[in-house]
Amino acid sequence: MPEVKIRKQVRIVEEIFHEGGPVAATPRRRAAIVTVIENPYAGRYVEDIAPFMEDLKPLGVAMAKELVVALGGDPTVVDGYGKGAIVGAAGEIEHGALWHVPGGYAMREALGDALAIVPSTKKVGGPGTRLDVPVTHSDASYVRSHFDAMEVGVSDAPRADEIALVLVMTCGPRVHARVGGLAAADISKRDGLR
Repeated sequence: MPEVKIRKQVRIVEEIFHEGGPVAATPRRRAAIVTVIENPYAGRYVEDIAPFMEDLKPLGVAMAKELVVALGGDPTVVDGYGKGAIVGAAGEIEHGALWHVPGGYAMREALGDALAIVPSTKKVGGPGTRLDVPVTHSDASYVRSHFDAMEVGVSDAPRADEIALVLVMTCGPRVHARVGGLAAADISKRDGLR
């Protein structure tokens, strides 16, 4: 199996105090981590790429733990997440799909008992490509106040033979969430949806 070769990591932490309305009593926090790795399949078609997911699992766990620390260290206050990948031009979109299992399960593990599907996105692009990573509530996908996206990117990545792997975690609803729907306090089923 290929070795995971990391070129760089970027961390982004945001505190959102307001979106034009009143200042929130507690600012919303969002954090992302982007790890730029060598794409072992760049420039060629390889039929069996799935085993590389196993190699990516330790990286996913380390990235998820770092995000919890960036958000204060208490996993119980993290209630939103998402993931994504940007594949360099010598790769294919399927190489970004390798991140689904290692990235998603890593965040569930770091948060303890998260049930909702981890939303994701992926694309092929060059250095400086931006990615809007979708975010939903970590316990119930239908909690409307947590529907969000965080834009991430790295100025010099991904190079043609790289993949930028992304994890995002958030604390709390959008600052001025007020469009109704299922509230986080009303999550009643343990099915990851409601």
